[in-house]
Amino acid sequence: MSDQPVPILMYHSVATAPNEATRALSVAPEAFREQMALLADLKFTPVTTADLARSWREGGPLPERPVLITFDDGYEGVHRHALPVLARHGFASTLFVSTGWIRGAHDTGGGLDTMLDWHQVRDLVGAGVEIGGHSHTHPQLDQLPDDALWLELLRCKEIIADELGARPESFAYPYGYSSRRVRRIVREAGFGQSLAVGNALARRRQGPYALQRVTVRRTTGVEEFERLVQGRAITRTFARDRALTKGYAVVRRARQVRRKAIRSRV
Repeated sequence: MSDQPVPILMYHSVATAPNEATRALSVAPEAFREQMALLADLKFTPVTTADLARSWREGGPLPERPVLITFDDGYEGVHRHALPVLARHGFASTLFVSTGWIRGAHDTGGGLDTMLDWHQVRDLVGAGVEIGGHSHTHPQLDQLPDDALWLELLRCKEIIADELGARPESFAYPYGYSSRRVRRIVREAGFGQSLAVGNALARRRQGPYALQRVTVRRTTGVEEFERLVQGRAITRTFARDRALTKGYAVVRRARQVRRKAIRSRV
């Protein structure tokens, strides 16, 4: 079976004037339009997360140049700015929502900028966007004990099912953080596949619960974007990110050890 690498693009906010909390990971609407036009010019065919995982799991065919367009968290600009562009090109995409950040009955007030409401999420579904889970309150899942982790996953899944009439098949780890325990529980919670970050192309051998994505941010110019989707110079582009991630991983592991020690004494 082919292990053809597939670029999975990770977007967050698409906004003209994002706030400081979301600016670095936001994309200007005109940049998003240019990036989608480039995908069309290069003959890429966007597929959903569920479609990619199903193809790799069952051995079904993929388009000649597949790509995934994914959005995390649930910012309002996905509906306002991204949806018309996606519709114009006939592009599939996946939105991973943190259900406690979506405006409405389940809102915990944690959203970092103007968020979607459930009417807008239903509009996206009607336009063919796959809706996946991204936890309820967007915590670092690998720092949670099992009971809190299960609550985050099941609450997210139940709210999506209640609001949209269908259970989500796909999941994305908040901040990209996971562990063997987290991946196991995500699978046991009923999600068929899940995305990390990693800043590398996705490959079947990564497994359905650790598929890697490439970050698109406000500073990503069109030439860099073209290199990323073609799989060129990814390591060099994200070298600083990887160094920072390795350093922070040491800090986070130490925090986990302390939490486990405290819980064992209680």
